[in-house]
Amino acid sequence: MLDANLKQQLQAYLGNITQPIELVASLDDSPKSAELNALLEDIASLSDKVSLFRKDDDKRRPSFMIRRAGTDIGVRFAGLPMGHEFTSLVLALLQVGGHPSKAAQELIEQVKNLDGDYAFETYFSLSCQNCPDVVQALNLMSVLNPRISHVAIDGALFQDEVAERKVMAVPTIFLNGEPFGQGRMELEQIVAKIDSGASARAAEKINAKDPFDVLVVGGGPAGAAAAIYTARKGVRTGIAAERFGGQVLDTMAIENFISVPHTEGPKLAAHLEQHVKDYDVDIMNLQRATALVPAKTPGGLHEVKLENGASLEARTVILSTGARWRQMNVPGEDEYRNKGVAYCPHCDGPLFKGKRVAVIGGGNSGVEAAIDLAGIVAHVTLIEFDSDLRADAVLQRKLASLPNVKVITSALTTEVRGDGEKVVGLTYKDRNHDMVHEVALEGIFVQIGLVPNTEWLKGAIALSPRGEIEIDHRGETSQPGIFAAGDATTVPYKQIVIAMGEGSKAALSAFDYLIRLAPADNMAAAA
Repeated sequence: MLDANLKQQLQAYLGNITQPIELVASLDDSPKSAELNALLEDIASLSDKVSLFRKDDDKRRPSFMIRRAGTDIGVRFAGLPMGHEFTSLVLALLQVGGHPSKAAQELIEQVKNLDGDYAFETYFSLSCQNCPDVVQALNLMSVLNPRISHVAIDGALFQDEVAERKVMAVPTIFLNGEPFGQGRMELEQIVAKIDSGASARAAEKINAKDPFDVLVVGGGPAGAAAAIYTARKGVRTGIAAERFGGQVLDTMAIENFISVPHTEGPKLAAHLEQHVKDYDVDIMNLQRATALVPAKTPGGLHEVKLENGASLEARTVILSTGARWRQMNVPGEDEYRNKGVAYCPHCDGPLFKGKRVAVIGGGNSGVEAAIDLAGIVAHVTLIEFDSDLRADAVLQRKLASLPNVKVITSALTTEVRGDGEKVVGLTYKDRNHDMVHEVALEGIFVQIGLVPNTEWLKGAIALSPRGEIEIDHRGETSQPGIFAAGDATTVPYKQIVIAMGEGSKAALSAFDYLIRLAPADNMAAAA
C-alpha cells in the first residue's frame, strides 16, 4: 500500500511513539477494505509499539480505530485517510501514542477542562485542503479529553450516508448527531464554539493590552509580511486576524510563488504563521474587526473595535483584511449555500460524483474548476457572462477537449432553484436574445472573482467604488497613520507575492511615520 520512501518516513515518525497503540479494523469483502487492511498491515510492520486487530464491530466498513492500549483513548477513521488526510493519520498515530501536541498549552488545558460529552463526526473528502485542520483538531480533542470522541468519515466512500444526512459540502461536522459546523475550522474556533465563556475571556484579555506602535489587521500574506517587517524594527507589534492565513487557506495549488515551484495554501499559511511567531508579535487570532476609529490628531491613537466587544489601540494601523469569494447575489444562492451551492471545487467536488453540476465564471478559476470537476461528475455546464471565455488559451483548449462539458457564453445566471432541501437546477438569461433557460443539475460552483473585506471601514477611510481601500504609492490611506496592503486595496493584480511586497512596504511606511511624526516620547520602543 505504501511505497518504500513513505514507509521509511512513517517509520521515523513512529519512533516518537511512547505508549503502545492498537489498530482495530472493521472490514468487509470490498476492494476498499482490502486496501485499508494493506495500509494497516504496513503501519503495524513499522513499529513494535503498533499492533493490528480485526474486530468488524463498527457499522461503517471499512473503518478502523487507533486506540491507546489498555484505554479508551483513541480516534476512528471511516475510509482510507490518504491524500490530504494522510497527515491527519500520522498525527493521530503519534498523539494516541503519547507524542505531545504542538498546540498552545493554554488551549490544551482548555480542551481538557471542557465539561460534557461530545461525540463528533466529520465528513471529509480526500481532495479537500480545508478538511485536515478540522479532522486533526477534533482528533486531538478526543485524545486530550476522555469525554470527547471523533469519527472522520470519507464522504465519497459512504455516499448513502451522505445523502441521508444531506451533506453537500465538506468538511461538515456533526456533534451528538446534530449539525455543528461546515467549512474550515481550527482548534481554537471549535473550542470557542463549545466553551461559551471563551469569547468574554478573550475580550477581557484584549481590553487589558497596552496600545501598540503598529497594529496589523488581517493575517494573510500581506499582514504576515507587515508584522514581520515592523517587529524586526523593534517596535511593539500586534496582529489581529479573523483566521490566520486568510484566503491562502482556500488555495489548492500555488505554482507562481517565486523560488518555490509548488506548494499548497494551508502549508504556506502554516509557514507564514510560524515565521511571524519567530518574532515578538502579539498574535490575536479569531478576532473579527467591526469598526475603525481614526486618531483625531497626528500621532494620536487609532482604535479598532472587535466583534467580541473588545477594542485595540495603536499609533499606526496596517489594514490587510484581504478578500472573499464574490457571490452571484441571485435568489436561492444564500438559501442553498452548502446544499448544492459551493465555492471550492477541490473540497466539495467528490460529493457530486456522477451528478450534474454547473460552474459559474469563465476566467482561469472557473475553467480550472470545470476541468477538475469533469473528471468526477457526470456533466459540467460552464456559464460565462461575457461573449467569450477569459481563461488562458491553454486552459480553454483543455476544456474544449472534454466530452462531458458544455460551455454557455453571454449568459446571466438569474436564480438558483431548489426543492427546499437541495439544489435541483438554475435559470439563466441569454443576453443576446433575452430568452430564459433552465438547467437541471445538483450542484453549482461559483467562481466569479473576489470582493474586498472592507464593509466595516465605510466612513472611516476612503474606499473606491468597488470597495477597495484607496492607498498612495507608500501604502498610506486617506487617514494619516493608517496604511493598507494586499487584496483589500486598489493595488492591481491580486497575487500572493504582490501582497507580501505591499505588506512589507506598508510596514516600512508605518515605521517611517512613527519616527518622523509621532511624539518622541512615544517611540521608546523603537530606539
